[in-house]
Amino acid sequence: MTALVTSNTEQQPTQKHSVAVEAGFNTGSVLVSLPDKEKVVPLASKTFSTPVGELLIKANQYGLSHLSLTEMDEALWVDESHPSHLDAAGYLSQTELEIRQYFSGSREIFSVPLAPQGTEFQKQVWQALLELSHGEYCSYSDIALKINRPKAVRAVGAANGANRIAIIIPCHRVIGKNGQLTGYAYGIDMKRQLLGLEGNTDRKTILF
Repeated sequence: MTALVTSNTEQQPTQKHSVAVEAGFNTGSVLVSLPDKEKVVPLASKTFSTPVGELLIKANQYGLSHLSLTEMDEALWVDESHPSHLDAAGYLSQTELEIRQYFSGSREIFSVPLAPQGTEFQKQVWQALLELSHGEYCSYSDIALKINRPKAVRAVGAANGANRIAIIIPCHRVIGKNGQLTGYAYGIDMKRQLLGLEGNTDRKTILF
């Protein structure tokens, strides 16, 4: 287990919030392998309201491909005429249910299949994020060590920022080495709200 190191002992995380990015620790949602030569596009989309704002979700025939704030999402073509449209719609229904359960406090592990497009390196970073459990967090350098690329800290940060599935691929659980909140695509307020929901509200653990 990789420990989050800080320069001040008063800022070190408690055992409850220690980093856990060991393979297989979190058995929830997994990244689905997409076919190399097939163009995979979103086949269904929907929006719904949550405590952090209106979310837009999109799915293809393999699983959930996008989850973002509606106001932040780029325009994407959705092919509702595709024969697998209903399969994609099923992933959206599952996602909405699990997100609502997450915000109500009744779900800590997601199970919807995840099918975002990305490079092999990005997917390694996203997989490491998926292995963080509810209430845990890490730094970019922790992830770099996890995927055996200790010098690729900046590249890890870029891959974290390229994550298209917010909340479920928990890029909000990445914080600074000193315990401070780092940048987040949807704003520090949303990041603080998600971490607070997951129990990271102790000032000795997260410096707001």
